[in-house]
Amino acid sequence: MKTITALFNAERNQLQIEIDKITSVEQVVKLVQHRLDNLERIYISELNLTQVRLASFFVEMLRQSIATLTVVNQSPVVPPEQQPISNLTTNVSPKKLILKLLKALIYVGILGVLFSLTKISISAWMGILLTLLLLGLEVVLQLDKSNIKSTELLEIPQPVLRVDSKLLLDNLADGLNTIDIAVARFEEGNKLADDRTLEELPELLNFLQRLMGASFLEQPQMAIALTKLLPQILMSQGIRAQIYQQQAPQNERDYFDFEPSIDPDTKDYVTITPALLKGDRLLRRGRVIEPAYSEARE
Repeated sequence: MKTITALFNAERNQLQIEIDKITSVEQVVKLVQHRLDNLERIYISELNLTQVRLASFFVEMLRQSIATLTVVNQSPVVPPEQQPISNLTTNVSPKKLILKLLKALIYVGILGVLFSLTKISISAWMGILLTLLLLGLEVVLQLDKSNIKSTELLEIPQPVLRVDSKLLLDNLADGLNTIDIAVARFEEGNKLADDRTLEELPELLNFLQRLMGASFLEQPQMAIALTKLLPQILMSQGIRAQIYQQQAPQNERDYFDFEPSIDPDTKDYVTITPALLKGDRLLRRGRVIEPAYSEARE
């Protein structure tokens, strides 16, 4: 039987690769819980009923502990108010101011020349309009640059919340190893209780010793007296002897094998061998002699 730790180690590398590809904590939790469900389904297929309950309890606790990762939230960083805009105005260099001033003087000079030419030629107004258009485009470009810089300064990179896949899987492996230890200890306890040898049953061994002594002494009365101790010995092991009763329910009839009596005048049911039961489980069927007429009547 494979342990749940061995099943987990067989697919741990692939699971770690899949976790590293995921950026959402919720998706990591769902992935790990889904793998736990698969491991549990394979693991408990080779366990007895009590071990299945024990393993399922521990796996459910481990599944809930992993779900606590979802309480981690990513808080946004709030930028300081108006600070990027003030920094933008104060960080303008003198060279840029001189260049802008020279551009303004050039535009003013060109417009002055063009206005003076309007007295000579009407086509000079076309040059004036073109110059004003270029001046407007220059102003628009400068405004766009300032807006782009301000938005860039306002955008602050947000932290990315990631799960340490190695640390998570190490802790998960420790939890699964605890499950293996608990199930293994319980299995050893069952083995001690169910698979004990004759020398580990002192009451039964003492009974057999005394019964053999009565046989050696040829004391049938002593042997009969000793047999009265058998129900007590069986009860200590959780076993009870069932005697057939005619008024018993039909299901109790299934505990016995019936043989017809050779005496046609017999009207009683005689239990030759009692049935042995442990709880609701039948260990040994009993034997009963029934009246010869009962078979024909039924």
